[in-house]
Amino acid sequence: MEAKTKPNLENWQKQYNELDSQTQKASLLLTKWYAIARDKQLIKDEDDYNIQLFLAGRGFGKTLTLSYDATIYCLLNPNSIVGVVAPTYSDLKKIIFQGESGFLSIIDRELLSNSGYNKTDNQIEFTNGSKIIGYPAIEPDRLRGNNFHRAYCDELASWRYATETFDNLMMALRLGESPKCIITTTPRPIELIKQLVVRADTKVIKGNTFENAENLAPSTIKMLKERYSGTRIGQQELYGQILEDIEGALFNATNIEKNRVELAPELTRVVVAVDPAVTSNKNISGKRDSDETGIIVAGRGVDNHYYILGDYSGIFSPDTWIKKAIECYYKWEADFIVAETNQGGDLIEKLLRVQDANVPYKGVHAKRGKVLRAEPVSSIFEQDKAHMVGYFKELEEQMCSFTPYTVKSPDRLDACVYAISSLQNSGSAIFRISWGIYNGIIW
Repeated sequence: MEAKTKPNLENWQKQYNELDSQTQKASLLLTKWYAIARDKQLIKDEDDYNIQLFLAGRGFGKTLTLSYDATIYCLLNPNSIVGVVAPTYSDLKKIIFQGESGFLSIIDRELLSNSGYNKTDNQIEFTNGSKIIGYPAIEPDRLRGNNFHRAYCDELASWRYATETFDNLMMALRLGESPKCIITTTPRPIELIKQLVVRADTKVIKGNTFENAENLAPSTIKMLKERYSGTRIGQQELYGQILEDIEGALFNATNIEKNRVELAPELTRVVVAVDPAVTSNKNISGKRDSDETGIIVAGRGVDNHYYILGDYSGIFSPDTWIKKAIECYYKWEADFIVAETNQGGDLIEKLLRVQDANVPYKGVHAKRGKVLRAEPVSSIFEQDKAHMVGYFKELEEQMCSFTPYTVKSPDRLDACVYAISSLQNSGSAIFRISWGIYNGIIW
């Protein structure tokens, strides 16, 4: 076997010392990345692919991959223009540029020009003339009139105007001999992601959270496995899988995604709905094994559509969840709190009155099974009249996995059903409503 040749460290050191300070720092940055990066994180330009799509779970190291690759590209290619698109202005500032894995965390200031980092324009300029310019996906037209040598898309699956923004970006990717687009995202089953996966010029790199376990706290790894192992949300958020709709489920991700909005219109009525758990027990290992208390805030718009505004569900003691419901009532300026009384009975109203006697309350007694209760609300979603205002991953997970054969109680979904049903004029056809009474006043 041929013996390995030892590197001539003295010669290497001599060559390194002869470099100017900036070149030294650029070399160190590149060397550091190749030392710490996993093979999947090293982006290799290939003629067959115009797009490299990282479908990976949270904590995989997607942002760090983007930051290092974009920076190295700029340093190796003077006077290049690199575009980076993130979901919002806040994401650009707090994650892409100033985040713990963002550009400013890895770039030595000596590599920057006098202009350096312009936080107003979301722009970094290097001494060699290269620039990194950030754009929010919520403003697709801002990409018009720009030209890039290379483009990066952060969390593409969460872009509000995904297709329009992406198309504008690709039309601007036309400088240099072989411009490339790098996408780093936790997948969601939006149409654009599905299209990109099957494109002939797309290279798909898949990864999961636990590949980066050595850089994550052991307690975090343990919690993620215990809470999300075997769940659909775990498949998506941790293992980076594109989820398909479950046959027989009353709700589907495609419909939810199509009707998602960033802001609700003017609302004519807002409710806080509670599906209570009457216990918050812990098993012998100290892990809570009670059902969650579903707490959902929803409103009805002037367009007679329904908007899910917030999900505050969790495993709480009765005293805690009633306080959370009251907090939601005031935060969202709701009209009343509605709660399912099958398990708690009068306890819910008593708890509420102890905490705040002035909050209007409705108790609902569910006389029909969960599937029959959910079907009318499912129809509202199918008619494109129900909208998520933002993302509620755990609620959406319950909705998209709920079938007539579901055993585990879907507490968040139940609360969502109560919320929308109580907002309907025909809500009494689904539930028997018992109005709360306090000090002789009917609420």
